[in-house]
Amino acid sequence: MVQEYLGQLTLQLGGGEPTYPTVVPEPNFDPEKDAARIETAIKTKGVDEQTITDVLTKRTYNQRREIAFAYERRAKKDMISALKGALSGSLETVILGLMKSTAQYDASEIKASIKGLGTDEESLIEIVCSRSNAELMEIKRVYKELFKKDLEKDVCGDTSGDFAKLLNDLCIFYLCTIFQYLKSAVQALFEAGVKRKGTDVKCWISIMSERSVPHLQKVFERYKSYSPYDMQESIRKEVKGDLEMSFLTLVQCFENRQLYFANRLQDAMKSKGAKEKVLTRIMVSRCEVDLKKIRQEFKAHHGKSLYQTIAEHTKGDYQRALLNLCGGDD
Repeated sequence: MVQEYLGQLTLQLGGGEPTYPTVVPEPNFDPEKDAARIETAIKTKGVDEQTITDVLTKRTYNQRREIAFAYERRAKKDMISALKGALSGSLETVILGLMKSTAQYDASEIKASIKGLGTDEESLIEIVCSRSNAELMEIKRVYKELFKKDLEKDVCGDTSGDFAKLLNDLCIFYLCTIFQYLKSAVQALFEAGVKRKGTDVKCWISIMSERSVPHLQKVFERYKSYSPYDMQESIRKEVKGDLEMSFLTLVQCFENRQLYFANRLQDAMKSKGAKEKVLTRIMVSRCEVDLKKIRQEFKAHHGKSLYQTIAEHTKGDYQRALLNLCGGDD
């Protein structure tokens, strides 16, 4: 169901959370015309990156797929392969990311974070701990389809200890009986952490991996009446390292997912230049989900629009692509 709501497009998908995309369907969409423009842009001497950027960043994933089919019929070759050959660097990363569905993109980013020597824990935590149950379920399905392996087995095979257990439980949507009663959940969090010497991490994992957002929001609110610290302060006192970052990400996303992403974007663009990996991942993965709301949180908490901040910290066609995905200045 598509609704106009408070001047922004809100998509209600399968009774799940409403979405606030910045990239919406092009109303006068003509895949044949777009395919012809991209074919010409790729063949142009030096490659017309601006045209490729303007077409693909202003179409939804489903429209991009139609363009790819039309391109293949015209050019008798695969459009993604042609784009790979024509583009390079940061722009290539954005455009190829956009040629995947949101779940395919997330699944590929998880695979990349655990591939080869060493694990990119920060990327892994951001994706697994910030996605809703519905999003994770789709990522799991797509991951199996793409890589012929179970997501939780791959993730746990590349991590260890309590951190591995938490990620595993999040991936399999572990439900703990402790959540039958709100009061017992709050008490359990307090008694497993601040109240005792040494944290009962397994209890915290059970509670955090339940992931019922409205329920946990109430739990964290009620927690303040039991503990001298709020939930985030308790986490910082009780656990360290990857587990601390994971718990904090979960709590921040339960409390306000879009603010979490806004803060990640701000952190990625704090210094001169930008952490392009984080910036690209959030802009590509959230542009058809909730980037409009992330933009609002960014402006409200950081005093400057996301659009202006991206413009200051990026350049060239990469900048153009991100600003198109951003969808406007606030």
